[in-house]
Amino acid sequence: MLYNRSAVAALRRIHAWFPVPRPRRAHTCLTSSATCRPLRRPAPALAATCPPRPREFSLSACRWRNTDDDDDDDDEDGEDDVIDDSEVEELFQLRAAAGGLGAAHRVFVVHPDVKWGSQKQHLTTAELMMAEAVGLVNTLDGWSVVDKVVMSTKTPEKKLIFGKGNFQTLTDRIRRTAGITAVFVNVERLSALSEREFEEAWGVKVFDRYSVVLHIFRCNARTKEAKLQISLAEIPLLRSRLKNEMADLDQQGGGSRYIGGSGETLTEVQQRLLRERELKIRSALEKLRRKRRLLRSQRRDKELPAVSVLGYTNCGKTTLIKALTGDAGLRPRNQLFATLDVTVHAAQLSHMTVLYVDTIGFLSQLPHQLIDSFSATLEDIKHSDVLVHVRDVSHPETANQKANVLRVLENMRIPDRLLSSMIEVHNKTDLVDNYRPTEPGALPISALEQRGLDALRAAMEEELMTSTGKRVMELAVDLGSPQLSWLYKEAAVQDVRVNADEGSAVVKVIISAAAYGRYRKLFAGR
Repeated sequence: MLYNRSAVAALRRIHAWFPVPRPRRAHTCLTSSATCRPLRRPAPALAATCPPRPREFSLSACRWRNTDDDDDDDDEDGEDDVIDDSEVEELFQLRAAAGGLGAAHRVFVVHPDVKWGSQKQHLTTAELMMAEAVGLVNTLDGWSVVDKVVMSTKTPEKKLIFGKGNFQTLTDRIRRTAGITAVFVNVERLSALSEREFEEAWGVKVFDRYSVVLHIFRCNARTKEAKLQISLAEIPLLRSRLKNEMADLDQQGGGSRYIGGSGETLTEVQQRLLRERELKIRSALEKLRRKRRLLRSQRRDKELPAVSVLGYTNCGKTTLIKALTGDAGLRPRNQLFATLDVTVHAAQLSHMTVLYVDTIGFLSQLPHQLIDSFSATLEDIKHSDVLVHVRDVSHPETANQKANVLRVLENMRIPDRLLSSMIEVHNKTDLVDNYRPTEPGALPISALEQRGLDALRAAMEEELMTSTGKRVMELAVDLGSPQLSWLYKEAAVQDVRVNADEGSAVVKVIISAAAYGRYRKLFAGR
């Protein structure tokens, strides 16, 4: 069968995302990596009499691995061998950027201004939302905004989003704009059909908020966990793109053709490989999730309270943690989504050691699928003792940003006890003349200039005392017993008043209910 030029191009793009299986040979490798190993052929007699076992798809050095070949490795490595660093890198490099995100772009930004209905934004304006969209584009190295337009719409749920007249006006303007290589439609998520229609009408790549934000994540990913979560979040993009490419190919009859001897069409093969990739990533993330639970359990055993610092992206969370801890290793950046990984930093309050948890920033219209992909990271918020919500009060959309953060926390089903006791911090007051908070209980600070931090520390400590069940007590101890040394080890000793004549002391401590129970059991009658 002959294909036209567009069908051949579609086939090449699909092959770039997922290598099409070929007849098995003794050695089939993606690269010349030394980690590849020969694939053992089944014995001819067995091959003739037994049905073939399902083969495991691997995105490591070798394209196909027979499960028989891995039996020894599985017995040796067990559960720990879920996925190694090289496989994470390959999963990460088989990217949605195959759809055009990897290159630098000159972008035309389109913001659909919804006039009424459930999708109308009430706490912001179209101009401010356009400014945020431009900020997202400018965050990416090599990307620039060539032109932008706010276009009103009454039908955002329709395939073309805009009415016929507005869509034609927009199409004419895009085609007249010289030098653009992509259009960014500032909506949460475009359907595969909408994306295809726009690209055919405008002749350039089309991105939505999901794909642009995900690309920013990809550029900032450093750890294994972040890369895996981004790879998982890219699955919907790959599905959407695969759907469009296969639609082009099916017009030529190519998508329904069988791959030699496999009994599967090209469409079925690509969909299966995508499912196997997703399962592999989810399996690895579940292993990392279990490790996180273990770390949290160890922190609880040591009775180290955790304070999660959260807020809208670029609100100053990392700067605040640096100011509270004095950690010179922290490098805050004036950039959207500079922090993708949860990091933990210890510091001393007046009466206790505390762990500050730096979390990923939130964003308006952040797709649920993207939040779900980062659930392993965001899970730490649920298990905190206190939440600190940092707001950038110098931003014109600070009220809308607060609403978006609270909406995400609600969708994450954060326990009510944490939401009701959350400390609200108004940051960047150095950028607002004579700032006075209007919300009751809000604490004005400047993390950059380290103003207002003492009041914040006092508020956190008070809340931690309540949430962790710790209390201040005065205990009489016998200096001839190990009581005092035990208290120094298991509680926070605040003051010791010694009575030398009696060989005793009164010790003022901050102690948890559990520790006090152990103390009474060990030193009963003393």
